[in-house]
Amino acid sequence: MMEDIRELLGGFSIGDFFPSMEFIHSLTGMKSRLEHTFRRFDDLFNVILREHQEENKATELHKYLVDVLLDIQKNGCGEMPLTRDNVKAIILDMFAAGTDTTFITLDWGMTELVINQKAMERAQAEVRSVLGERKSVQETDLPHLPYLKAVIKEIFRLHPPAPVLGPRESMEDVTIDGYSIPAKTRFFVNAWSIGRDPESWVDPQSFRPERFLNENSNIDFKGQDFELIPFGAGRRSCPAIAFGTASVELALAQLLHSFDWELHHGTQPKDLDMTEVFGITMHRIANLTVVAKPHFS
Repeated sequence: MMEDIRELLGGFSIGDFFPSMEFIHSLTGMKSRLEHTFRRFDDLFNVILREHQEENKATELHKYLVDVLLDIQKNGCGEMPLTRDNVKAIILDMFAAGTDTTFITLDWGMTELVINQKAMERAQAEVRSVLGERKSVQETDLPHLPYLKAVIKEIFRLHPPAPVLGPRESMEDVTIDGYSIPAKTRFFVNAWSIGRDPESWVDPQSFRPERFLNENSNIDFKGQDFELIPFGAGRRSCPAIAFGTASVELALAQLLHSFDWELHHGTQPKDLDMTEVFGITMHRIANLTVVAKPHFS
């Protein structure tokens, strides 16, 4: 289902640009495919909501996100009332934006690290020196992992989960570098290309986390440094930067701490297919197959 929605959202829709030609979607099968995907997601969300409403196992001290949303829908929340469709939309955001992008970042990150063993070894040594014999990574450990944070910045630079950010629209007439852009113009920001621009980055095609400890140590992805904008910038930037970053940092640190990783026997780094899948988010076209050896006996 996630593969379908990625392809549909990332594909070309002639009706977006020429509304009078939207009927073509009925002829090509696009409309029926959209409706089918919508119904599948809607059925899934109905099941999720029904389970939470029937079981009602959550306590006041421990509630799941869906429980909180249902409480707001039922009891109201001042100026922010929620309908059932609103609740479904937030759940879809968590599936599409909150989990898919995290997986993409971890997938590309582990791929780059198994290819670049020196970076893998340095990241593992840092995590293990901070945690010692403790088996679980905690949020309080993250500020003490500067190299891991540099690795994640480099992953975001080379492989932004959403390579072309959500569409923008100019609010007023503006001229940029001699180009006149009228108000109400739709445009797209290519974060993938920006992250590989040789005018901004030294050796931009190489995976070098050290760049964020040296010449680019002050660059971050919070939307203030336009060389690195995987989450966008300005008022249309991703509202879950903190959530997404913590999710990736915790998961990657745990993977590096708990296991030693290597490519499957007989596979060389040059054998890995680094082709990117077409869609609104940027998966690898091939699955990553690696050998995980437990670090703790």
